[in-house]
Amino acid sequence: MKILKGDTVLIISGKNKGKKGKVLKNFPKDGKLIIEGVNFRKKHMRPKKAGEKGQMIQIETPFFASNVKIICSKCANPVRIGYKVLDGKKYRICKKCGQTQ
Repeated sequence: MKILKGDTVLIISGKNKGKKGKVLKNFPKDGKLIIEGVNFRKKHMRPKKAGEKGQMIQIETPFFASNVKIICSKCANPVRIGYKVLDGKKYRICKKCGQTQ
């Protein structure tokens, strides 16, 4: 998976199209990501202790990685990512400006 934890991404399809967020967690086997502040779901929590009330909380749910593009730190545009091997190390590069990520 080309998108890693900590990358800033732009959502390009779905109900959250146009929103930006930071990747909190990625699931490479499933091809999914959890993005900060996007794709919420309500979850009902039962009371754990006596006298405590039950509540509804919002949690961020996984999002398909194919629906996002990385925002380049140099050119500040949503871009595709490529790879380049330099001195035996593999680097991610921006397809528009060529900057290493």
